[in-house]
Amino acid sequence: MRIKVDLKSDEIPRYWYNVLADLPFQLDPPLDPSTKKPISPEALGPIFPMPLIEQEMSDQREIAIPEEILKEYAVFRPTPLYRANYLEEYLQTPAKIYYKYEGVSPTGSHKTNTAIAQAYYNKISGTERLVTETGAGQWGSALSYSGAKFGLQTNVFMVKVSYEQKPMRKYLMRLYDGDVVPSPSDKTNFGRSLLKKGGDMPGSLGIAISEAIEKALSDPRTKYSLGSVLNHVLLHQTVIGLEIKKQLELLNEKPDVIIGCHGGGSNFGGTILPFVPDKFSGENIRFIACEPTACPTLTKGEYRYDNGDTAGLTPLLKMYTLGKEFIPPKIHAGGLRYHGAAPIISRLVKEGIVEAIALDQSETFEAAKLFSKIEGIVPAPESSYAIAGAIREAKMAKENSEEKVIVFTLSGHGLFDLSAYV
Repeated sequence: MRIKVDLKSDEIPRYWYNVLADLPFQLDPPLDPSTKKPISPEALGPIFPMPLIEQEMSDQREIAIPEEILKEYAVFRPTPLYRANYLEEYLQTPAKIYYKYEGVSPTGSHKTNTAIAQAYYNKISGTERLVTETGAGQWGSALSYSGAKFGLQTNVFMVKVSYEQKPMRKYLMRLYDGDVVPSPSDKTNFGRSLLKKGGDMPGSLGIAISEAIEKALSDPRTKYSLGSVLNHVLLHQTVIGLEIKKQLELLNEKPDVIIGCHGGGSNFGGTILPFVPDKFSGENIRFIACEPTACPTLTKGEYRYDNGDTAGLTPLLKMYTLGKEFIPPKIHAGGLRYHGAAPIISRLVKEGIVEAIALDQSETFEAAKLFSKIEGIVPAPESSYAIAGAIREAKMAKENSEEKVIVFTLSGHGLFDLSAYV
């Protein structure tokens, strides 16, 4: 029988955890792209509302979650932690495998955790319209849903290859009154400049971000929302790891390995960051970020300052990057096709606190198909990278006769991605 660990609704975390308070080093500051000097909060004002700017720069360990956000979280949080008994039996591994399932959210992924928070803070700051990018569509869906909840209009620039591959996601965004267009588009100067070049232009998250920011800068009533990378986004996602901690405590378990897929870093960061102080205090925990070989940011990128978007509109961030003009192949895991990585995760990789591995799409889809048949949940293509990483670890445990505890986050379901499995 599969073990499911639930928390009570009153056990939703009341605070987000800010790892910056506990790091033994300071992150390199974001730089103004024009002056190359540390950017001021005021310079970010045209893009983000002030409460999110304050969270981005905060070193406060715990940041209270407003009641209005907790009410929305209570629709789907706490999310369940499952033990993958059937997968363990199939692999004949002595390891215990647990997975945190974020696919129970209204839009089917972890992205709703920060979308709700960002929509709320924009609403109380007087914003009328949100504009954003999306890769595979999970983030665009989550922000459209959250915008509808708080009475905000939402415009989404969806990477063209995913717009064509994943029609169900754009239908979901439109159900929530989100306006979604393929990127590059004819809606912005930057998009039009790329379309004029002709040829096959699959798009990228960097291009879509540029288009979204251009729109935000053109209207003072509009703000930009980002679904990954930045400190405040990872902060909101720590509800995942905080809940995992409580659930493992109920089982009297301690994790040996914690795994997540990695694109920009929000799901991975949300999973591991609450456990980072435990590692600093001497606990033997490994953190493994699983990314695609087609977009190997952490494993083959350079650790340096770079823009988060292709046009160079964003602040310069110190991160692992493949270069802002990198156009990744048309893999199905559209949410992992990003040239950069969260500064927090990048620094943890640089310091040797986080391991990074790159996996081929063929291996991850085999893992996803196996998981679907054995555990009964069809994973999002992005999540399949975490599954493949967990299977690798479980096989190693078998080879070494190790009874270790493996935990990974299943960041979303793949019911809108079934064409990828054909």
